[in-house]
Amino acid sequence: MSTPTPPDDTLRVRLDLAYDGTHFAGWATQPRLRTVQGVLEDALATILRTEPLGLPRPRLTVAGRTDAGVHARGQVAHVDVPRARWEVLPGRSDREPGVALADRLAGVLPPDVVVHRASEAPAGFDARFSALHRRYAYRVADDPALRDPLRRDWVLWHRRRLDVDAMHRAVQPLVGLHDFASFCKPREGATTIRELTELSWARPTEGPDEGLAVATVQADAFCHSMVRALVGMSLAVGEGRRPESDPAAVLAGRSRSAAAGVVAARGLVLEHVAYPDDVDLAARADRVRARREQSEVD
Repeated sequence: MSTPTPPDDTLRVRLDLAYDGTHFAGWATQPRLRTVQGVLEDALATILRTEPLGLPRPRLTVAGRTDAGVHARGQVAHVDVPRARWEVLPGRSDREPGVALADRLAGVLPPDVVVHRASEAPAGFDARFSALHRRYAYRVADDPALRDPLRRDWVLWHRRRLDVDAMHRAVQPLVGLHDFASFCKPREGATTIRELTELSWARPTEGPDEGLAVATVQADAFCHSMVRALVGMSLAVGEGRRPESDPAAVLAGRSRSAAAGVVAARGLVLEHVAYPDDVDLAARADRVRARREQSEVD
């Protein structure tokens, strides 16, 4: 298996972007719904003039396909662009083509989507399959004094005070390579085996998140609704409705019916996507494409 590369007359462009997911029906294009992918592809098609020139419509590949209402601060995507269109992007200016593309996107995109940087991707780069890990944060305000109306779209307001220390202890057995079927919405043909490299809860004592209950969740990849299900179980422990032993027991049982439910999307933010050194990008993508089997789990 080898990593697909764009044809000679096209080049792969990496986009680093952020968006407020409040008014989007998720990342992936859906008929008659407003999605991040749809908005971005429309903007790229306009700037690259693909339709008037009879060129294929731009198609984005993303590192993490976020659900409806989920936000992203550190999202990454790639798009294959005709080389001729890339080279003319600066026009009469002395800007690099990537700078020109980011500038032009800023003039076309709505204010809830921002492309921070556009650059020619290194050989072998695939926004989805080359990624080493994705890191999410989930923020909870469990004290009325912490309810900031200016942050209401990305911080969950919770009515009961949470025992953050108990929540942190309870979820540590979930770190590692496991079958997370209990915490994923099933999809036909999709594996639920994931390697969770961090799952922690803390209450920061300074900075913009001071006083909030903040989860940090990092994995090689996530299955559908996995992070919000993990947070839902954590909140049940933090309220005292479930014992600290329950997350591990639910994981081992591999039954979604035993989980505590999925929390609201608005508290969830994709914070960062990490990639290996350029020389390892293609090999990483090839390895990740190979489907994990049950035998991988200890």
